[in-house]
Amino acid sequence: MAEGTKDAVSSNQMWGGRFASGPDAIMEEINASIGFDKKLFAQDIRGSIAHATMLAEKGIISGEDKDKIVSGLNTIMSEIETGKFEFSRKLEDIHMNIEARLAVLIGPAAGRLHTARSRNDQVALDFRLWVKEELVKTEAMLTRLIAAFLDRAEEHADTVMPGFTHLQTAQPVTFGHHCMAYVEMFGRDRARVRHAIDHLDESPIGAAALAGTPYPIDRHMTAKALGFREPTRNSIDTVSDRDFALEFLSVAAICAVHLSRLAEEIVIWSTPQFGFVRLSDAFSTGSSIMPQKKNPDAAELVRAKTGRINGSLVALLTVMKGLPLAYSKDMQEDKEQVFDCAENLELAIAAMTGMMRDMTIRADKMRAAAGAGYSTATDLADWLVREVGLPFRDAHHVTGRVVALAESKGCDLSELSLEELQSINPAITDKVFNVLSVDASVASRTSFGGTAPAEVRKQIAWWRARN
Repeated sequence: MAEGTKDAVSSNQMWGGRFASGPDAIMEEINASIGFDKKLFAQDIRGSIAHATMLAEKGIISGEDKDKIVSGLNTIMSEIETGKFEFSRKLEDIHMNIEARLAVLIGPAAGRLHTARSRNDQVALDFRLWVKEELVKTEAMLTRLIAAFLDRAEEHADTVMPGFTHLQTAQPVTFGHHCMAYVEMFGRDRARVRHAIDHLDESPIGAAALAGTPYPIDRHMTAKALGFREPTRNSIDTVSDRDFALEFLSVAAICAVHLSRLAEEIVIWSTPQFGFVRLSDAFSTGSSIMPQKKNPDAAELVRAKTGRINGSLVALLTVMKGLPLAYSKDMQEDKEQVFDCAENLELAIAAMTGMMRDMTIRADKMRAAAGAGYSTATDLADWLVREVGLPFRDAHHVTGRVVALAESKGCDLSELSLEELQSINPAITDKVFNVLSVDASVASRTSFGGTAPAEVRKQIAWWRARN
């Protein structure tokens, strides 16, 4: 073997396996983003049409060239939507793929489209538009999820269930009240979505590479055409900013945590040991060897997807943490995290909306559990404060002795006799039995935001007026 041939083989082995042609193949592989940023085609074309229209309006390009550009871009849009467009990795990204095809379609006029812009502000625009559209979609999905909870809350405003702290029975609540807790959570998520939309509602196009442009462009015109409130105010920040992507991921991560908490409860509630809910076949699966099982797979997968979504946030925070101003190629790593997060968040919200509307609530099981674990003990302590005049700490001590007595006899508090109660504190009267039932306990919690059915219905009405 010739020495030169040996060197070539050695070099290719050094670069390794799939990169048989050496460094050039590696560079193409690491540099190309068309495999994922082709998702931005509609935003890229929309931004280019607005930019070309503005250039013509300002006399920077001719009206004839503008018409050719717009016509060509619309043709490309149709080709991509119908699957006829051929994407090329050698052209790196969605911007160059579209620009190259435009040149084939309309000739030299295509070269005028990139006047007064850079790929830096172009990608910032495309990505902002995509994230804004995704946030609008998320807002609508959260509104539907909230509506599902409001419907279940109204249906079960009187359905008693145990309320928990530390996953131990604490006090009786209603299932309607429990549902409204998730309305509050997802309501905050929706408010964060709206805030994120407001934050990113500025148009980057016209910032060019980082310093602006000497052409007499009208950035307010393109901002208005693209549905933004106004243009960004600093060209350096514009091309180096990915806060809008980080905010989307932050909002998504918090929402995913809420979805995961709900998923965990559904997993627990659907067990035979709890039996509070029954999932339909649409959101559960069977076991391959245990015919009696019905697994809450949809809820478990929602719970797991939270890890992916949280990971996307951490990944992009890490990408951005050490970048000097302005643009760096590191920022090409922003999109895959956001795209994956958006896909999984949409799926998780849709699954939870379906489960909440579809699941059967087993009110009998909830009621039976609501009185277990001496859940009305606090009601007894409160009664001793109100009716007997004991300081709360003394009432707490008396109640503890009553619970111990009930435990020793293996009965509920309401099943103790008056004589047995009076053996602990002679001041107790038979009126105490009015507060020892779960229904009485729930009905008494009339403070604003409490679990009393009447109060739950007030909160439902408040939310319905705003959902």
